[in-house]
Formats: sequence, structure tokens, C-alpha cells
Amino acid sequence: MPNSKAKSKKCVLTIAGSDSGAGAGIQSDIKTFKNHGVYGLSVITAVTAQNTKGVQSSYTLPAASVTSQLKSVFADFSVKAAKTGMLVSANIIEAITAEFKKRKNIRLVVDPVIYSKNAFTMLNKQGIAALKKQLLKITYLLTPNIPEVEILTGMKIDSIDDLETSAVMLHELGAKNVLIKGGHLKASIGLPLGTDVLFDGSKFYLFSTNYISTKNTHGIGCTLSAAITANLALGNNLIISIDKAKSYVVKSLKRTSRLGKGFNPVEQ
Repeated sequence: MPNSKAKSKKCVLTIAGSDSGAGAGIQSDIKTFKNHGVYGLSVITAVTAQNTKGVQSSYTLPAASVTSQLKSVFADFSVKAAKTGMLVSANIIEAITAEFKKRKNIRLVVDPVIYSKNAFTMLNKQGIAALKKQLLKITYLLTPNIPEVEILTGMKIDSIDDLETSAVMLHELGAKNVLIKGGHLKASIGLPLGTDVLFDGSKFYLFSTNYISTKNTHGIGCTLSAAITANLALGNNLIISIDKAKSYVVKSLKRTSRLGKGFNPVEQ
């Protein structure tokens, strides 16, 4: 018999690719979830051959497999929040959208992973179109970096006005909240390096922390979005969840070991 006195844990889901180097993707998300005291569930979209030097190859799972994994998870677990990472294609995005439309109570955080650090394509052109047309309409929080914003909106980000305009554009595509990550900020924009900009549909918020200058940033986007997702599942509001997630990332960036020969993972 199940132990009726067992302490319950919040369940959080990641939908992403597997990273054989364990620095990003599913592996990074699961580590982040564990460190936040939530139980991590996973749906794998692709299996990558990947290390600190970059992604060498990738095998995409069929959309039907993604649907099967989602149905299996939802049939047995009470998912409090979910996040996406590498989604690869329009077919996979359509499968995810179909399942989440049936479960509107789950807050979905979308990290629009388009390219790896070594320019390997993680989301193809048809997938980008499907993300904009379908997935954003059910997205609670979108977390693009500036290169991803430029791809999604078609505009260059050279000023604070550009940041605000692009955030509004992404909100109008359907994302309830948009957090533009500031790791690629140009000094000319005038914001401290590493400042993230949140737009909630009516107001802008700035999140600044001490900028950590390091090459050990593999998986930093995955870590931030996973930490936000975990904090949302724990009952924190969006502002607090982002604040706590940024603090977690900064601490992780300060705690690094030499693991590979390229961009070392954020150590958790």
C-alpha cells in the first residue's frame, strides 16, 4: 500500500532535448528541479551528441513519441508547471500545443531554443513559425535571449526602445509574459550587463544582478527557465520566481569546475 503519511512533492515537467554532456537540456533541467526541492518529470524531443564544445549531431524523436510521453506523464502526475527547451520542429510543437490546450491550469514557460552556441539548429524554420503561431498562445512566460528575440520579431535590438517594442510584439503574439534575457546586451543600450527585461502586458520590470564574466555558461538559459518554473510550482509569483531564479544562476556561475575543453556547464 502507498504510504499515506509520505510527504508530497510538487511535480514539474521539462520538454526538451537530451544533452550527452549533461550541461543543458533535460539533464540540466532535472538537476535544477532537484535543487529546488521539486520532482522533475521529462519528455524528450531529441537525443543530441553534445559536449562543452557544442552539438555534433541530433536525432529527433517522432511527434507521436512526444505525445505518448506527455499522455503518460499527465495520466499519473499532477503537474504544477512545465517548461520547454529544444523543440526541433513544427510537428513536435503541434503535438505539445494539442496536449497543453487540454490542461490550461499548467503554467508553461517557453525557452525558445533556436541555435546552440556552435550554431547547430535546434528549431527549424517551420518550427519557429509554429512556435509563433501556436505555442505562444498558450505560453505563460517566454524567455528568449536577444538573438532569439531578433529572430522571432525580425528586428535588431540596439536600444531600450527596441527591447520594449520587441517585448510588446511577442506579447501580442500570445505570450502572457515576456522576459528578455540580457546576457547579450550591447553596452550602447545603456543597461547594466546581464539585465533582464520583463513585460507583463502592461508594465516593464528590470532585473539586474552582479554580472559574472565567465566562459562557463553552457546551459545558462536552461537553468534560468527551469529555476523560474520550479519557483512558480512552489507557489511564488512571477516577480519573485524570476528574482530567485536569477540569484540561483549567479551562485551557480560563481561555482564552476573545469570539466571539458570548451564552454563549461553552469555548475549546479
